[in-house]
Amino acid sequence: MGKLLKFLKPHAGTVLAILCVLVVQAWCDLSLPTYTSDIVNVGIQQGGVDESVPEQIAGDELERLLLFVPSDEQDTVREAYEEAKAGEYDYDGTVLELKETVKDSTEELDDLAEIMGKPMLLTAGFESGSDTSKSMEETMRQQMQAQAGVDLSDMTIFDMLEMMDSAARDQVVAQMDESMDSMPDTMVEQAATLYIQSAYEELGIDMDAMQTHYILVTGGKMLALAALGMLASITVGLMASRVAASVGRETRGKVFQKVVGFSNGEFDKFSTASLITRSTNDIQQIQMLTVMILRMVLYAPIMAVGGIWKVLNTNVDMTWIIALGVALIFMVVIVLFLVVMPKFKIVQKMVDRLNLVSREILTGLQVIRAFGTERYEEERFDKANKDLTRLNLFVNRAMTFMMPVMMLVMNGISVLIVWTGAHSVNDGTMQVGDMMAFIQYTMQIIMSFLMICMISVMLPRAAVSAERVDEVLRSSTSISDPEKPEKVGDCRGEICFDHVSFRYPGAEEDVLQDLSFTVRPGQTTAIIGSTGSGKSTLVNLIPRFYDVTEGKITLDGHDIRSLTQHDLRAQLGYVPQKGVLFSGDIASNILYGNPEGSREEMEEAAQIAQATEFIDNKKKRYESPISQGGSNVSGGQKQRLSIARAIAKHPRVFIFDDSFSALDYKTDAAVRSALSSRTKDAAVIIVAQRISTILHAAQIIVLDDGKIAGIGTHRELLKNCEAYYQIASSQLSEEELERDMKEAV
Repeated sequence: MGKLLKFLKPHAGTVLAILCVLVVQAWCDLSLPTYTSDIVNVGIQQGGVDESVPEQIAGDELERLLLFVPSDEQDTVREAYEEAKAGEYDYDGTVLELKETVKDSTEELDDLAEIMGKPMLLTAGFESGSDTSKSMEETMRQQMQAQAGVDLSDMTIFDMLEMMDSAARDQVVAQMDESMDSMPDTMVEQAATLYIQSAYEELGIDMDAMQTHYILVTGGKMLALAALGMLASITVGLMASRVAASVGRETRGKVFQKVVGFSNGEFDKFSTASLITRSTNDIQQIQMLTVMILRMVLYAPIMAVGGIWKVLNTNVDMTWIIALGVALIFMVVIVLFLVVMPKFKIVQKMVDRLNLVSREILTGLQVIRAFGTERYEEERFDKANKDLTRLNLFVNRAMTFMMPVMMLVMNGISVLIVWTGAHSVNDGTMQVGDMMAFIQYTMQIIMSFLMICMISVMLPRAAVSAERVDEVLRSSTSISDPEKPEKVGDCRGEICFDHVSFRYPGAEEDVLQDLSFTVRPGQTTAIIGSTGSGKSTLVNLIPRFYDVTEGKITLDGHDIRSLTQHDLRAQLGYVPQKGVLFSGDIASNILYGNPEGSREEMEEAAQIAQATEFIDNKKKRYESPISQGGSNVSGGQKQRLSIARAIAKHPRVFIFDDSFSALDYKTDAAVRSALSSRTKDAAVIIVAQRISTILHAAQIIVLDDGKIAGIGTHRELLKNCEAYYQIASSQLSEEELERDMKEAV
């Protein structure tokens, strides 16, 4: 996870903004169940009455209500009301309204609700004539008749209370309150609501209109919250997508920049197929998970914490159901995690393997067809493909198993909530709307944990990808520029090998041993030797594709390791053993190392490289397209364009790594002849297999098993170097060999 967060660090500001928008979205989502509960409880069951005390009440009704209020609290109730203006209500008597100061004070409203709650329940009960109220009324009548000795059969409870003095009435009210202590608060609230409804109806207030207004207003608030939540969700999705795209773009750029700076040693460590997978598939995994982190991983904890807080304020008695649901989900995820996680680490390696096989088959298609091994290669690809498919199927099946189990858990939790909540509703400790809200909050909490768990299952694969990408970014390049580089100045092009030895990373033996020679400007230095003697390795040390193990290589007396790679390579014109062209046209390939070069320079380079022969035959000449990798030109044409590219750069040192092998003898001779005038002031290094290519070199270096077997001219080496003589005798006719030997003597 740390590696994934590392890629998000540059976008910390945007992530913080996303977090703020997610809080808004969570607030909207968590508020909706509350409004749903209000519509059911208040809008439907309570007829739209959401007051805890009546805001308007008839004067007579209030006096009747005060009979059940202790004497010391009656003044508090009376002072909270004031007389309404005449004609506002369809009622003949006095109408009292709750003072605006009281309406605006939550504390005063709570105090009034506490005082008037049970009195409203008692008043509503006695006015309705319920069995319980009749029983209490009869008991009280008998007690008073026994004390007073008077017939009270025609009197109501209200009449009897009015007859009592304040002390006796307070005693009766206290007894009634004590009998209701075990009654749930929800029952007191519902009874109070029924009383307020009857009080409003007595005043002629349209209760249907009040109910409709409440439902419409609450529904409008829900629509507004839903719209705000949708806007927040869209905003988060847009911002998360932009951040993920930026992370992908920046990471690909960093990986590409890092890979471009790799030496051959790093390319030996990371295969090309693996680097392609890391630059594409792995970064895609990081990009996808970035979106999920910003959309789900950040959102889920906010929803979970907010949902739990809401539930604790709704009904604490059923919170154990949430704990049970979360525990079951975690159990399922842990089992899947243990089964699936090890497989994720293998998937990316199998993708590497599939890419490697595919690349080998596509690049070697001609050889495969020539040797008739299509069947074998198909089987090799099929095996790699089936191995990856089999593993992906296992992972996907395990993941698909998770969703039905999760749905079973969620539906089971819903049933459990309904079953438990129904008992609470029946006992009067919970309202139906509260139960509905509890179900919604529970689903939100469980879904939040489910999202976190799903991400935790997907995280290992992305973590593997992040580790693989970070491995490339963290890898130290063995070839690096010095902190304080030297300047070459006016380069002459003198290359000196001073006791140079080289060993490939991880190898046990040196490939080159104690090489010392000097390549001078204006001269051609040829390097020849048997296959595997180290010729190409030697010239690869000059551009610092590898660094020497021992000794040093100097350019005009400067150790090449003290120069920047750019300054060093700016003096070199390198033609590799295998010609490499880039998609574009002929002109862009020739001027690749000298983009500001003129057309005259381009045509001169093409003429020296004997490339005009086939360029002039093309309709668009220098604007003729070149396919990827130069697949639409022959090997010889590709090689001549590579030579022209080096010439057009005007380097001080030319390096031809067996670059004439693809040319016929006639073209080889013509190119060397034209080059001699063009490179008369530059140092030329030629690696060759054919002696005819280097006969006239000022200096020939013979390599044998990584060591210098001889240095000299052609004739000097025929006389003094047995290894060179063996090579010459295998390529020259007896007459040519005898003539050169005589001239050497």
